[in-house]
Parts: sequence; structure tokens; C-alpha cells
Amino acid sequence: MMNRDDPVWLITGCSTGFGRELAKLVLERGWRAVVTARDVSKVQDIAEGHAGRALVLPLDVTKRGQIDEVVAQAKLQFGRIDVLVNNAGYGYLAAIEEGEDDAVRAMFETNVFGLVDMTKAVLPQMRKQRSGLVVNVSSIGGIASFAATGYYHGTKYAVEGISESLALEVRPLGIDVLIVEPGPFRTNWAGPSIKQSATRIADYDATAGERRKQTEARSGNQAGDPVRAAQAIIDAALSDQPPLRLLLGRVALDLARGKIDLLKKDFDAWEATTVGADFPENER
Repeated sequence: MMNRDDPVWLITGCSTGFGRELAKLVLERGWRAVVTARDVSKVQDIAEGHAGRALVLPLDVTKRGQIDEVVAQAKLQFGRIDVLVNNAGYGYLAAIEEGEDDAVRAMFETNVFGLVDMTKAVLPQMRKQRSGLVVNVSSIGGIASFAATGYYHGTKYAVEGISESLALEVRPLGIDVLIVEPGPFRTNWAGPSIKQSATRIADYDATAGERRKQTEARSGNQAGDPVRAAQAIIDAALSDQPPLRLLLGRVALDLARGKIDLLKKDFDAWEATTVGADFPENER
């Protein structure tokens, strides 16, 4: 469980979107925050007026040395880390066949391995405290998949699986895990932050190509409010029993329920074939 007595939050990716709004709300509550971004000039304003409670540090989660320095400085300045928010990440648009190796691997380095490295760097402190909360920002794209974002889904499905196992491992140590699954929000995800493959294959125009167009057109008009999302994360963090998964936005809820229905449809339709793969009971 999160320490509620002046907790220390360490948040990655604070230059825009959820990370930025969450850092602002945390500091406005009078809590302490380690505010990080690859370019600290983009987050200095968040710390203004919060002397002694905001620590602004450069952090690229793909650089192990920077991770270690941030964690060391957080402990030196504040003595503890109560909440880690793994928010840094971005998307990539490409049909699977169009995906470019270097770009795909770079996204996995940030979205998956950066998240893992951050978590591993903070867990020793949380284990020592016997308290803490790890917030992993996934996506509705960690539950439901679409054309053109297959590699992004791959990163978020990985975050989901890693987070589920982590929750089982650390709960007996007093540490909770919260997977946050936003739907479309008015962040930079679909705008300046999105990356795309230069490769375009005409056969995918009606599927991945169409989704690329829809994603670009929707940017700036999404239903989700990042400020309300940040408050929802704080509400969950303050809960006596934080959920393992927190969906954000009506679209996310509808898509998640649709995925459950889709899974159940296949499971039920193929039940006889599924069960038939076992040895008969009289042969066990």
C-alpha cells in the first residue's frame, strides 16, 4: 500500500500528457515528486512554487545510468520512494509487414525494457520500506488490438503480463501494482509523439492505412481529459485496495467489455475441441 503521509512520487515522461498532469496534481496536493523528462527544460515550470518538494531530473528510461542516478537522487533528497509511475512511452503506426526493425526495437526498449529497468531500480527501496505502489501506464491497447498498431500492442501486452506477475510477487511485501489502461485521450500520443513507418504497402490501405488516417484525424478531439485521468490515478492510489487494472474513459470500458465477449465467443464455440485435447479421464 502507498504511504499516505507525505508520499514521494517518481514519475517518468512528465513533459506532456498524463505524466505532466499527474506531476502537477501531486505537487498541488502538497506531496513530493521527482519530475523527470528527457528534456528537463520542458518540465521546469511544473516545479515552480514547490521549492523543496519537487526534484526535476533528466531521464531517458533506455539509459541505465540515468535511471540509477534518478533513484539515487530521489533517495538522497527525500529518503524514500512511495509511488513509481512508469508513464514514459510512445506509439508507432505500421502494418506488421511494414514495421521497420530499428523503430520497433526502439519502442520496445522504451515501452517495455525501460519500464522494467525503472521498476527493478526502485523495488529494493520499496521492499526495504515494506510499502509502495508501482503504477504501470499501459493502454486499452494492452487488452484490445487494431490494425496499424500491432507493435505498440505488443509492448503493452508485455506490460500487462509483466505487471500481473509482479503484482503476485510483491503483494506479500506490502507493495501494490496498478495497471492503467487509457482509451483515447487528448495527449500527444496520436500527434507529435507518434512515430510511423515510412514503408507503405498498398494491399494494407484499407486496414492499416485507414487506421493511420483515423488516428491522425482524431488527434486533439479525443473524449479523454488528461487532468481527470491523473485525478483518477490518484484516487486509485489512495484506495485501501487499489485495483490491478484501472480503465480510463468510456471508450476503454466499451472496448474492454467487447474483448471479453470476443474471447468468450471463441472459448465457448470451441469448447469441445479444447477439452478434447486432454487425455481421456480413464487414461490419466
